[in-house]
Amino acid sequence: MRLRVLGCSGGIGGRHMRTTSFLVDGDVLLDAGTGVGDLSLAELALVDHIFITHSHLDHVASIAFIADTVGGMRARPILVHATRETIAILKDHIFNWQIWPDFTQIPSPEAPFMRYEEIELGRTVSLAGRAFTPLPAVHTVPAVGFLLDSGAGSLVFTGDTGPNDALWQIVNRIDNLKYLIIETAFANKERDLAELSKHLCPSMLAEELVKFEREAEIYVTHLKPGETELTMQEIEESSGRIQPRMLQNNQVFEF
Repeated sequence: MRLRVLGCSGGIGGRHMRTTSFLVDGDVLLDAGTGVGDLSLAELALVDHIFITHSHLDHVASIAFIADTVGGMRARPILVHATRETIAILKDHIFNWQIWPDFTQIPSPEAPFMRYEEIELGRTVSLAGRAFTPLPAVHTVPAVGFLLDSGAGSLVFTGDTGPNDALWQIVNRIDNLKYLIIETAFANKERDLAELSKHLCPSMLAEELVKFEREAEIYVTHLKPGETELTMQEIEESSGRIQPRMLQNNQVFEF
């Protein structure tokens, strides 16, 4: 499997600031934040599946534009994989004919541009030999992370999450784990805000990584613009033997 980082920032503000989105093998998106907008029309038309961690706008904003832009160019609907709770939020608050058209009904309910596929925690979705498994996340709305497994290797993306013991119980059993992408949204001075919004800051990240028992490369995502250098400095000072690196736009992982 090949994962390309389209966006990994906690906000916008320049050509390197794109919100969360990853392209897997050209046909799968893992979250659909503003980073999707850098794909060409031809690349967008190849996306058959979108796996969503949760309903916050920085992770779902581009679903609306993908369906609108390339829906009519495709022979089959784009499948949006999300939990029942997240699907309900998307239906009620985005694809509701008021914020955006309901592309599960366009051009007809029988042949729409987009369809929802419900996922469940721990239940693997297999696509051409690739396994996508929702993992526990702790956030202000129903949320999951994902395990991507090619058979030869695997990658874990935590999604947006606060402290999460259930995640580590699963991650520590993954024998072929090569990469861990974990969020850290705030600097330590905003720990109260991180706790309230169910994100991590560097001191909380350090507390979480103590629970990590495997050997894998660790990358930090979702840093807030304007605080990137401070947050990474605090991560370096607090992470001990484990030294996470900052995730970068257009970085590629193969596993």
